[in-house]
Amino acid sequence: MYLTDYHLHTLCSPDGSAPLADMAAAAMSAGMDEICVTDHCDLLDLDGKPDGAFQWGPIEEQLRLARPQFQGRLPIRMGLELGEAWADPELARRIIRHPELDFVIGSAHNLSAEAGGKDFYFVQYDSEETCYAALDDYFRSLEILTGLNCYDVLGHIIYPLRYMNLRDGNHVTLERYFPRIEKIFRAVVSQDKAIEVNTCRGQTVEDWRDTLALYRDCGGKLVTLGSDAHQPADVGAGIAQAGSLIREYGLQQAVYERHQPKTVK
Repeated sequence: MYLTDYHLHTLCSPDGSAPLADMAAAAMSAGMDEICVTDHCDLLDLDGKPDGAFQWGPIEEQLRLARPQFQGRLPIRMGLELGEAWADPELARRIIRHPELDFVIGSAHNLSAEAGGKDFYFVQYDSEETCYAALDDYFRSLEILTGLNCYDVLGHIIYPLRYMNLRDGNHVTLERYFPRIEKIFRAVVSQDKAIEVNTCRGQTVEDWRDTLALYRDCGGKLVTLGSDAHQPADVGAGIAQAGSLIREYGLQQAVYERHQPKTVK
């Protein structure tokens, strides 16, 4: 199996701490054949206020330092996790015009401004009512995001569940949202985009089953795999299991170069 981790964060992300070279060394130790660094570019800050401070310079420097160390051993693609593009679509499009950019994950980490704008991480999910109110808002944002031509892959669609269930002990499912998720997936497929299976550092592989079945039934074919690692110890976590899972559902793993997908066995 060709193992790829296409969701990694370095010290260029606010919640990352390791240089890219350390993440790449960890990827090799974990048996990865290719990686893509996808540091955060969130257009809203943790409180939901506009944030236009993103700069490519630090990411370019990390790539300049790391790539020669792994040349011929580990391809390192230049990616970006673009969060909340719906907050400023024109700024989002300007940011992703970087001529060397290979790959963009489109994601949502924040509630909408109407719902307070707070990052999902900082919401206390103390009841099912709180969970479903947040999910209502989350899928509205994803519906808007799929209407913007500023992503290659729709990222971690089941994202809020990691805080609702894994952290706060709820047992929320996405079943009631399947009609809306179907609409989102059909938009993704019609635009020749893909989705990401995000393992949340190896914790949520099995949680993807129903979502992958729906994606396949909507005509989806391409999937990228990502650990969402923010430190070297988590690089590659759950990637082999996720690869087996997508094959079980008849889906194909993709890698990207200059926004063009290529399937791998």
